[in-house]
Amino acid sequence: MVIGCALVMLSSRWSPERVRGPVALWAAGSGLVAVVVLLVHGVRWQMVPVLAAMVLTTPLLVGAVRGRRVRTWIAAAGTAAVVFVAALGPAASWALPVPEFPTPTGQYAVGTTTRQWTDRTRTDPDGAARVVVAQFWYPAAAATGARSPYLGATTAESTVVADGLAALFDLPGFLLDGLPRATTASTPDAPAARGRFPLVLFSPGLGGVRTQNTAWAEELASRGYVVIGMDHPLDSAVVVLADGRAVHTAVAATGDDEADRATAQRCAETRALDLRFAMDELEDLDVADPVLAGRLALDRTAVTGHSLGGGAALMAAGRDTRFKAVIDLDGYPYSAGETRYPPVLIAHHPTDPNDEFGTAMTRTLSLSSDGTRIEVPGSTHLTFTDAPLYLPPFPTLVGTLGRDRPTTLIADLADDFLTRVLPG
Repeated sequence: MVIGCALVMLSSRWSPERVRGPVALWAAGSGLVAVVVLLVHGVRWQMVPVLAAMVLTTPLLVGAVRGRRVRTWIAAAGTAAVVFVAALGPAASWALPVPEFPTPTGQYAVGTTTRQWTDRTRTDPDGAARVVVAQFWYPAAAATGARSPYLGATTAESTVVADGLAALFDLPGFLLDGLPRATTASTPDAPAARGRFPLVLFSPGLGGVRTQNTAWAEELASRGYVVIGMDHPLDSAVVVLADGRAVHTAVAATGDDEADRATAQRCAETRALDLRFAMDELEDLDVADPVLAGRLALDRTAVTGHSLGGGAALMAAGRDTRFKAVIDLDGYPYSAGETRYPPVLIAHHPTDPNDEFGTAMTRTLSLSSDGTRIEVPGSTHLTFTDAPLYLPPFPTLVGTLGRDRPTTLIADLADDFLTRVLPG
């Protein structure tokens, strides 16, 4: 409404004199009402250029209504400048929208819930016991309540996480202000559907967060999986704990390739231990959890991850036979000397099969009882996350598959693979 009123105000300068005044007054009045509504609900930064265009238009408009018209070439130049400013708003909204999560295609509604676990056998560098946070997406009997916010259990938590992600990439926080405004396709703490469902543990990329693949997780949950996204404190961009504390990442690139590789290796090994610890907790959760007790098919568990999380998933699967399959989504296959893997799927963006990544991938697949490699045409590293839903759709950034297509495509690959290799 604001954008439309701004353009009508501008066009009234060029309208016939007999309608110029009424059109200008209608546009200005309607625009004022729309601005008030925006102020009540919160103005996104994309609207600032549009509001500026309305302010810039007002002096020309007042003069035109009163019959004091400036020279045509001056008015034309001013009009072009104001149209350009006004157009920045819709362009920015298109490039960085509030993400709209696709409706899952499976037979189940989707519920979500979050748990925090403490591993008292390990400590972090600060001496505190190791804490991990897990979010579940699961088949629900029904999902009729309010939808869950994106990035966190509450809007406030989502805002903290969005700000942490922006800081991780040295971006102004306002650029990602659409993320806390988004709602997903899942319902918090909805009753679980009857039956036992295979598990898919998920570890995000370096600096990533447990919710970075929410659309993919919801799609798999709708098809009959329980997906568990993991937050890894001091590695994930920011983790909000149950007591409200926000633990920010302690990992930063140094520019030294050897040092950064050593850091990534260390983080992957820590995550592998987190994933194995999560399996211990899931065994207890299946007995007594108020939402998911009796719903977990623990003997049909896959471990997955994106980027660094994919390397961590491979490590965990190579050390713990409770993991019956592993999916690496575009992650370098970090290794800590594993000599065998269960069935492995590595899905990745187009790459040179003879480069370092290709060589490591070939070595990893050779150690698997059922190794599969799938190159996804039109993908980039971020295609395998939620990023296409809210980042500018530039091919070099998020690929050429569009905003919604990556979710179902990657879910199809995972579902087909897991259906084939998981027992039962």
